[in-house]
Amino acid sequence: MTLVQTQTRPVSAHPGHGTPADTRDVAGPRAWGDMTVEVALSVMAAARTGRLVVCDEDGQRVGLVTRARLTAVRDSLGYTDRIRLRDVTDGNGLLALFR
Repeated sequence: MTLVQTQTRPVSAHPGHGTPADTRDVAGPRAWGDMTVEVALSVMAAARTGRLVVCDEDGQRVGLVTRARLTAVRDSLGYTDRIRLRDVTDGNGLLALFR
């Protein structure tokens, strides 16, 4: 089972990653890229949030996924229960990266 870190940290907890505009307002539940879409949706429901911060194996933020995006992936024709957060893209081939 994939663990989820639900503690929030201030943006300054990861200095040097992104610009202030890139990282503002990103506190919230964190998930790792190997978490499945279904588990991520369950975490969002339990946390009563519409997004998850996605982290790499080192705990560094690599992206953000929203409930709407994950729901669209789950409802798509190509969906399987093996799709992981790292496989979810924003339509341009990128994980919904901080911009």
